[in-house]
Amino acid sequence: MNPPSPVPDVPEAALLSVYDRTGVVELARALAERGVPLYATGGTRAHLHEHGVDAEDVGELTGYPSLFDGRVKTLHPNVFGGILQDRDDPVHRGEAAQHHIPTISTVVVNLYPFESTVAREGATLQEAIEQIDVGGVALLRAAAKNFEHVSVLSDPSQYGSFIAALPSGGLDRATRRGYATRAFERTAEYDSAIARYLESGLLTHELPGSLALTIPIEQPLRYGENPQDRAAFYLAREAQLPDQLGGKALSYNNLLDLDATLRVLVRARLGADVPALPAEHLTRAAIVKHTVPCGVAERDSVAGAVRAALDADPVSAYGGIIAVDGKVDAAAAEHLAGFFLEIVAAPAFSDDALARLRKKKNLRIMRFRAGMPERIAAELRVRSALGGVLAEDDDPDAPAERWTVVSKRQPTAGEWRDLVFAWDVVRHVKSNGVVIVRDAVSRGICAGQTNRVSAVQIAAHRAHDFAHGAAAASDGFFPFADGLIAAAEAGCTAVIAPQGSIRDAEVIAAADERDITLVFSTYRYFLH
Repeated sequence: MNPPSPVPDVPEAALLSVYDRTGVVELARALAERGVPLYATGGTRAHLHEHGVDAEDVGELTGYPSLFDGRVKTLHPNVFGGILQDRDDPVHRGEAAQHHIPTISTVVVNLYPFESTVAREGATLQEAIEQIDVGGVALLRAAAKNFEHVSVLSDPSQYGSFIAALPSGGLDRATRRGYATRAFERTAEYDSAIARYLESGLLTHELPGSLALTIPIEQPLRYGENPQDRAAFYLAREAQLPDQLGGKALSYNNLLDLDATLRVLVRARLGADVPALPAEHLTRAAIVKHTVPCGVAERDSVAGAVRAALDADPVSAYGGIIAVDGKVDAAAAEHLAGFFLEIVAAPAFSDDALARLRKKKNLRIMRFRAGMPERIAAELRVRSALGGVLAEDDDPDAPAERWTVVSKRQPTAGEWRDLVFAWDVVRHVKSNGVVIVRDAVSRGICAGQTNRVSAVQIAAHRAHDFAHGAAAASDGFFPFADGLIAAAEAGCTAVIAPQGSIRDAEVIAAADERDITLVFSTYRYFLH
């Protein structure tokens, strides 16, 4: 290709380079009809020509063809000078004339689909690297920097308002600045996604060196936790929401509760010293209210698990959210339809189950993808504090959790099962948290108390007669023997709690005096 020719005095040009071609033909046609010269990169230009819109190849500006399998197309002074020159600066105008650099006042760019590529199962590192856009990001940043003179369109949703503004001379300054802001937000999201992906493949278990919370808005919400609060839901582009199959739009509190409920479906990874449980697959159903579990059960069928979870605490289940890790069938749907629930979530629904549940017009029916509970449980957990951000995850280098039977009496097989189940549930209960379980069903759950003995007493009160012969789990150690004594007086015959109290010996003695089994763990599970 020959060196570029001097650029005549023509209207300011538009540069188009898009991966997502939604709406780009209509946009280009609107520009061409107003006499705006169009330059486009290879794939975009071919697409425009297929639809009857003429555009010059960007190589006509640079004097070079697309190089290195398309890795270098637009990185040239004639492109970036055309975008970045200050039209109000006579020195800039003189340099542009001297070097025959055109003026580009519209930049239309969207980026290679890096996020969706790495979200695809089985994507390789090489595939991911080839979807790292370099020129596109540079174009967006250049155009956004010079928003006083350049309109930057980084998303097809912006094309309509841009076309509508053309007859009156183009976008106003405030809109150009808004679109520039969105372009910088997009490049920040993009770079953050790349950094997270590359970091995930390093042979290190360190937390990120920096935390860039550049997450695009998914949807505004009517309000936050309370009607006087503003709120929106932000979602990383590579993340996938469950599919909503029926019911009203999700609220702020629905989203929080749905997240909490899906986490309860994830089984704990316990140490080798925990006795092996029966190998058959059991379905788990979990009900959450205000992010706290209020009914959790495991059974050999979805209908059985749903019914047991609902029956565990039907008063608290009212207005709650339920999730199961198996396919909801007609029998399960019939149990669910008899309760007022905000959300029913499952990986699958039979046709007759959907038909039954959709009769409840406001019930939100959510279908989540296989592995989603495990994925969200493994992600970095972040929350705001003191104007900054706290972040944590499960340390893969942490020693394995160990259990020790410290009482004289050993647990029976049934008690072991309930201890494991109670310990698995109490991880999801706000501290101070206590869970009482019998026959793989939560019978009493108490969360968020400021002392542990009260938590035991409240959980036992909710369990009623089901506390007799039950197992109790405490998320933190017993600072005094009174908490364990309260569990024994309620009828519990097995207790699990973390070790570490200076009065552990007193707690063990109290268990032996009452002939109950006591298991200590090396882990605690505070949840704030």
